[in-house]
Amino acid sequence: MDGRAEFGRRKAQSLGKADLSRKGSVDEGAVRVVQLLNSREEFFTTSSCAGRILVVDGSANDSGVQKKHCSWLLVTHEPCAKDDVMAALKGAANNAVLKFEPFILHVQCRTLQDAQTLHSVAIDSGFRNSGITVGKRGKTMLAVRSTHGLEVPLCHKGRLMVTEEYIEFLLTVANQKMEENKKRIGRFYNCLQHALERKTISSSHSEIKEKNNPLCTHKNKRSQEKARDPSITEDHEKELEGGDGLGISATFFLEGD
Repeated sequence: MDGRAEFGRRKAQSLGKADLSRKGSVDEGAVRVVQLLNSREEFFTTSSCAGRILVVDGSANDSGVQKKHCSWLLVTHEPCAKDDVMAALKGAANNAVLKFEPFILHVQCRTLQDAQTLHSVAIDSGFRNSGITVGKRGKTMLAVRSTHGLEVPLCHKGRLMVTEEYIEFLLTVANQKMEENKKRIGRFYNCLQHALERKTISSSHSEIKEKNNPLCTHKNKRSQEKARDPSITEDHEKELEGGDGLGISATFFLEGD
């Protein structure tokens, strides 16, 4: 199985799996980007989050909040109000933390060049923590990430450690980050559209140029004849070219006409 077919098989298998995220579907803010990438044969997305504000309650024995050992008290992909956070904190029993997590996207790419195209788009759109990973078997992944997250402890062992005024201030910051996050996703989508259009046009021009190049046509015909008849030798190939290899020169002259 060649690389293109193998990639297509992995894509079909990945996109055919059930969504195992807590929500069970792609976030509304990320849908356009995900659909655009998955419509291309050289990409498919493996996970995404449009960005969110959340309050999580971690174990009192943890030095930090880990997804496996915490309760999600509040999750929203929209601007958040102080009253929502205060209501959520009533359920805190351990170390509650207010977080803003920006847009993140993981994309498997068919080639390193494809990944580099997406990486340039991500950097230009403000996602400056993006990176490319190449696995041992050649699997190429691009992670679209930024650094404008937020994580602030609010409770310790169930006790609120900050004032409501400070929580209101934190939410002002978090909501501003959410708004900036949405703008970056919009820039990423627009830049991605333009980059993929340029990529398509460039590929089309290359194919047309090769198809209309008499030298390429001549070589392809010779390769096909050799494939059909393995007995064709190098001497016979020279005969096909005109006996002394002047077929190449003749081709350039034809192009000049």
